[in-house]
Amino acid sequence: MKTAVIFGVSGQDGAFLSRLLLEKKYRVIGVCRNTGNACLNNLDRLNIKHRIELVASSIGCFEHVKRIIREYKPDEIYNLAGQSSVSHSFKNPVETFEGISIGTLNLLETVRTLNLAVKLYSAGSGDCFGNIKDRAATEDTPFNPTSPYGVAKASAFWQVASYRDAYGIFACTGLLFNHESHLRPAQFVTQKIVKTACRIAEGQCSELVLGNIAIERDWGWAPEYVVAMWEMLQQETPDDYIIATGTTISLEDFICAVFQRLNLDWKKYVTTDQRFLRPSDIATIRANPQKAEERLGWKAEFTGYDVARMMVEAELNIGAQQ
Repeated sequence: MKTAVIFGVSGQDGAFLSRLLLEKKYRVIGVCRNTGNACLNNLDRLNIKHRIELVASSIGCFEHVKRIIREYKPDEIYNLAGQSSVSHSFKNPVETFEGISIGTLNLLETVRTLNLAVKLYSAGSGDCFGNIKDRAATEDTPFNPTSPYGVAKASAFWQVASYRDAYGIFACTGLLFNHESHLRPAQFVTQKIVKTACRIAEGQCSELVLGNIAIERDWGWAPEYVVAMWEMLQQETPDDYIIATGTTISLEDFICAVFQRLNLDWKKYVTTDQRFLRPSDIATIRANPQKAEERLGWKAEFTGYDVARMMVEAELNIGAQQ
């Protein structure tokens, strides 16, 4: 039985990754700041909380991280910790940078100082690339982040690359582009759209207010993306990979797909307001996941249109159960 330690186990990706590893007969150690029930809703929703060994700790404390890794001696470490909202990063840039960059450094230093034969996955982001216009980003595309979140993720990426080259650590970064599910927090725009549209369909409200709906993103299905994380650590040689669908759609397209699933005309309900605009934003995100397909054998099955439909169906199912 392999042992995996997941930092950030309570988030969307942490929950889906935990389920995947449990299916593969791993012993899963889940680390999060708070192990109270309210913070572990995602694990409850997947009915796996009772199967995970939970540890309350912060990735921002080097001694805590070192103690956990020394105690459990994992085969694999997954770094999914740190806040993951681009909008939130503009309001709390210091918290964002420390949680992502310092947390990653603490893990790398722990592996180095303990001299462990462990494989480390670190969560990167397509936001590292920033605005590259009509080009599709590859692993060789230069970074040009436009948000504190993107800057923090870029810093963590180079830390991983540096430790891998300098110390021979098996460490990978997954440059994951937008990936969503019904486990996303309500403050994420995709979940905001889905939840509000479902309330409109039920007659509970009459308007959905958003910011810039012309932005274009490569949206994927989160349960598929955690498979790619695991695949990276099954390789003989560590490397970094873009994980995306390769299909970009606009936020307007996503909105349309959500409302169509509910048999509604989105134009009757959606308005825009400058209050929801970010100080800086990426107009179009395109990604080329060819390397992941060729070397990992990983390819996304679902595109943004599918994600919109599946998120609505999950929300309707939740409503039917209440």
